[in-house]
Amino acid sequence: MEKNKKTSDFLHIGNKLLKWYDKNARDLPFRKTKDPYKIWICEIVFQQTRIAQGLNHYNNFIERFPDVKTLAEAPEDEVLLYWKGLGYYSRAINIHKAAQQIINDYHGVFPSDYEEILKLKGIGKYTAAAISSICFGGKMPAVDGNFYRVLSRIFADNFDISNSKAFNYFSQLSTMIMPENVGDFNQAMMDLGSEICKPKNPLCRECPVNDDCLAFSLNKVSEFPVKTKKTKAQDLQLQYYFVHRNGQFLIQQRKDDFIWKKLFEFPTEISDDLKPSIRSVKTINHKLTHKNLGIEIFNVEVDSEKVWEDFIAENNYIITDAEGSHERSFPKPLENYIQNYETAYKIL
Repeated sequence: MEKNKKTSDFLHIGNKLLKWYDKNARDLPFRKTKDPYKIWICEIVFQQTRIAQGLNHYNNFIERFPDVKTLAEAPEDEVLLYWKGLGYYSRAINIHKAAQQIINDYHGVFPSDYEEILKLKGIGKYTAAAISSICFGGKMPAVDGNFYRVLSRIFADNFDISNSKAFNYFSQLSTMIMPENVGDFNQAMMDLGSEICKPKNPLCRECPVNDDCLAFSLNKVSEFPVKTKKTKAQDLQLQYYFVHRNGQFLIQQRKDDFIWKKLFEFPTEISDDLKPSIRSVKTINHKLTHKNLGIEIFNVEVDSEKVWEDFIAENNYIITDAEGSHERSFPKPLENYIQNYETAYKIL
C-alpha cells in the first residue's frame, strides 16, 4: 500500500461499493429492518453458518423469540432446542444471557452505544460494530474475515491476518475507503466478500472495484490475505454408553465448562452389572474447530428390569425415547446415533 497517500484518495472505492450494493444487495429478511434485536440475532446465527443454510433457522428462531423479553424469559433448554442444527451451542447460551442482561441492566431497551453493546455476553467488536452502524448510525467498521480478505487484496497488503494486531490494523485500513454511510458500507463489504471476493475462485471480473484492486492488477489475488499462524487441532477421546431397554434410553445434560455446553448426552460410565449387556461399539471421528474428536459409543441393551431400575436410581439419569429426544439438543454425532437407533427400532 502507498502509505503517503491521503485517506481521501481512496474514498471513491467505498462509494463504488455503495453503488454496487444499492443494486446488488442480497434480499434477506434482516435487511428490511433496523431492529437491533433482529440484527443481533442474524449476526450471531451467521457467524459460523452460511446464509443459505441458516436462513430457516433464523426465521424459526425469530418467530419463536420475536423480541428480547420473550428470549430472556424462555427456558435455556428451549433456546438450545431452537438453535438445534446450527452448532456452536455456546452462542445460544450467550444470547440467552445477553437478553437477560438487556432486561436487567438496560430496562429491556437494546443499548445503542458501541461500548455498551460490547458489554453484552458473547458480543465482540465485529458484532457490536455491525449493530451500531446498521441500527444506530455508528461509525465503526465491522471488521471480519471478509474485511481482511477484501482489504488485503485491494491494497495488496501482506499484513498477517493471524497477527494479534490484525483487527486494529484492518480497522484503521478500512477507514481509507469508508464513506459516510457506514452501515451500508459494512453490509456491502460482507456481500462483496461472500459473493464476489471469495476465499477461493473469486469472481474478480465481476468485482465493482477491480480497477482499484492492486492484487488483481498484479495478478496476485490468490496470494492474499496472508496467514501464517495455524492453530493445531487437539485430539480428544470421548466414551459414551447408549443404555437402552424396550425403546427407552438414558441421557444426562452436560455442564457448561467444556465443549457442547448444556447439550444432552449419553452416560459416560456404567456399573459392572451393566457390562455384560454391552452388545457392540461404534467408533466415530468428528471435527470441531480446534479439536479432533474420537468417540466410542457402546451399545448397552439391558434385559433385566431390576438392573435397569437400579442403574437409574443410582445415577439420576433422564429416561427418554427417540421421539422425546427430538425435544432436546444433542451433539451432532449423538443425534445421528439416535436417528439410526430410531430407524432400527421402528423396523424391529
